[in-house]
Amino acid sequence: MKTFKLLKVLTATLLMSVSLTQAIAAQTPTIQVSRNLPSDPLVVNGTSNTTVTSNCGNISSTPNHVIRVTEALPYLRVTAKSPGKPTLLIDGPGGRFCVIAESSTNNEAELSGYWPTGNYSVSVGNISQREYNYTIEISQQRPRK
Repeated sequence: MKTFKLLKVLTATLLMSVSLTQAIAAQTPTIQVSRNLPSDPLVVNGTSNTTVTSNCGNISSTPNHVIRVTEALPYLRVTAKSPGKPTLLIDGPGGRFCVIAESSTNNEAELSGYWPTGNYSVSVGNISQREYNYTIEISQQRPRK
């Protein structure tokens, strides 16, 4: 009898967790990326929310965007630009990466390389606790040197 009650509680907890995760994902803007971007770079704007202090600067408690990679991409570059010192936290099938802008990069945090298929949570933050407008550029073009 106790096992049955415990199973009911665990099942209810799991269902609530899945529902909450789906609700958060439904509220987070999703950017679908494949080999054929509608424009290159693809530009997305937003405002950072610096409510959580992390090892990757001050970020929002939920991702700002989700990048859905529909086919493996040999090269993809994601650049966050904003005033201050922006940070970029990307968590997905390829791993969890934190990039912090250096003063020599003109207020840009950038991650590039091979991106496997899947969903990537993207949080744009800042070293300071101020909120800033930001621009994310998604490109398959390698930067010119």
